[in-house]
Amino acid sequence: MSALANKDARIVYAETVLGAQVPDIPGGPHGSRLSDRRRNQATALLLESGLIERKAGNQLAASEAIFRDLLTQQPRRHAQTGLDRFMRLGRIERYPANMGERRELLARIVSEAFSPGEHLTERQVNERLLGYTDDVVMLRRYLIDFELLDRTPSGSSYSRKMAP
Repeated sequence: MSALANKDARIVYAETVLGAQVPDIPGGPHGSRLSDRRRNQATALLLESGLIERKAGNQLAASEAIFRDLLTQQPRRHAQTGLDRFMRLGRIERYPANMGERRELLARIVSEAFSPGEHLTERQVNERLLGYTDDVVMLRRYLIDFELLDRTPSGSSYSRKMAP
């Protein structure tokens, strides 16, 4: 489909869904005003694809079935359990209010992000924590407060706390 036919189909689809003519769109060679021939071609394309359908009185309407089918194909989000309920796509969505669970979550992050005996700069630590949250300062602070990450007094080096 050409870019022009694609634009025509979008205009006809928008008008069908809105039930009104789309206002002129600046910057296009013909705005949103379509000739009868181009409007008919775009309408035929949309009817063929199933995006619109003819209703009583020859009225056009957006197909409900296509959206229903698309939505039923989406995977259902199952309730997560354990520490995973605080994460989304591998990132912290929220911190557990329960301090024991918070410690477990932080311990998991430390075990994934840092190797024992590794010494890192603050910048290196921040780069690794960025994979878990945008607020790396708070996460880094929690790791130190929960004694999962050691920091030199000067703040020049960080390392994973050795297990007792």
